[in-house]
Amino acid sequence: MNPIAIRPARPGDAAGIARLDVETWQAAYAGILTVPYLVGLSAERRERGWASVIRREPRDVRVAVDGDGIIRGFGSCGACRDEAGFSGEVFTLYVAPDWQNRGIGRALLLALFARLVERGHDSAVVWVLRDNPARFFYQRLGGREVRRKTLPVGGVSVAASGYGWRDLPQFLSTAARDERQPEP
Repeated sequence: MNPIAIRPARPGDAAGIARLDVETWQAAYAGILTVPYLVGLSAERRERGWASVIRREPRDVRVAVDGDGIIRGFGSCGACRDEAGFSGEVFTLYVAPDWQNRGIGRALLLALFARLVERGHDSAVVWVLRDNPARFFYQRLGGREVRRKTLPVGGVSVAASGYGWRDLPQFLSTAARDERQPEP
């Protein structure tokens, strides 16, 4: 298996992120969002959006690349966009379906949390569609459901849950300590 490296995004990563963005949405949200919406997702449009985000602040976007330089996961973060009571927010976190359950999502989340702390954010929230099984990933990593809301996606309203971490520095310290512990 190729080793995975987590690094800040580069301008040339926009196309790979966009392709993976569409692929993961179509896999994760099948049966949750409408088929016409999912089929209509465009990697070209998403590439323009990701290129803009990366140009604005590349360190707020992290990618997980394999030994061949192929993007297998990505995530983005920044200041919280609403009044959820958290200073930071993880906007996106996706891992290619064939690369899930290998620790990539955890490594990306920790890198995003470290970036938020570096920017002065001591807490974070991530919004997840309530029917998305990924919510269990956030629960396993200590996220607590702190709020619910409805999001407009593809012309329909979809229930979402906000999972929060109130003390990112402590969480990162604990995660680092856990990684140093030898396995039994």
